[in-house]
Amino acid sequence: MNTVDLDTIREAHARIRERIRWTPVMTNGRLDELSGSRLFFKCENFQETGSFKARGAMNAVLSLTDAEAARGVATHSSGNHAAALSWAAGLMGIPSFVVMPSTASRIKVSAVERYGGRIVFCEPSHKAREEAADKVVRETGALLIHPYDNPRIIAGQGTAALEFLGEVPDLDAIVCPVGGGGLLAGTSIVAKGLRPGIKLLGAEPEGAADTKLSFESARRQQVEHPASIADGLLAFVGGMTFPVIRRLVDGIVTVSDQEIAAAVRQFLEVMKIVVEPSGAVAYAAVAGKRAGVGGMRVGVILSGGNLDLERTPWLK
Repeated sequence: MNTVDLDTIREAHARIRERIRWTPVMTNGRLDELSGSRLFFKCENFQETGSFKARGAMNAVLSLTDAEAARGVATHSSGNHAAALSWAAGLMGIPSFVVMPSTASRIKVSAVERYGGRIVFCEPSHKAREEAADKVVRETGALLIHPYDNPRIIAGQGTAALEFLGEVPDLDAIVCPVGGGGLLAGTSIVAKGLRPGIKLLGAEPEGAADTKLSFESARRQQVEHPASIADGLLAFVGGMTFPVIRRLVDGIVTVSDQEIAAAVRQFLEVMKIVVEPSGAVAYAAVAGKRAGVGGMRVGVILSGGNLDLERTPWLK
């Protein structure tokens, strides 16, 4: 499978639905007032392993042939995909090998170890991650499951939007976080397939705005040293995901780390739920009036809840 369409995503959902959680859609009147929109939150912070990444990882693992499964799987990731792939592989009884940057948060490293992933650390750069992963694949024979540039991953991530629009079909807009682009690409295929007129926006940190740069110039442009408290969104938008995003998404908006931190705090104080910085970026874009969705019925994807409490001085 080299392309992903709405039918592909429906097939992925049928494949994984018994092994993932159908996450709730939550609302909150106070956040509606603050944002000036009617908000519906798809809470992937309650997903298995604490993020939407469980969807793509499980779809990829369940799609392996017996010969591929026997080799095991490998990837590179700052944390959530690493944990998700280790979890999915562990459930299927196959080995997993994970390259993580040396700056990865403790909670995400611990999660990978808990799920049985074998970790190799590398320098915190895209090039170092890819080189280390290539070496792991050569040495182990494991099959590389890229964190976002993989059709099975994109199809799995799109299942969140399939559930979302199945439950709230009359949304005017969806705002989705974007790092490597797997979630946004999958979401856009579903959203535009089911509701062609829906407004679809990606949201990313100002310090890692490669998708916005790429979107506006119509060619992939990398930020050399991406930096943000939203550590899960520091990846370079993918060669496979970007064309989908460019074709189907209506725009990319950026938010500051201060706005992201404020969003995380609002979820804690107002909704009483834990959302990690990467998972709060889409709401931060709406709350900061950057998304142009005032007065609309807006779907907001909360992509993860793996908050490292040892790295939260910015919440004080």
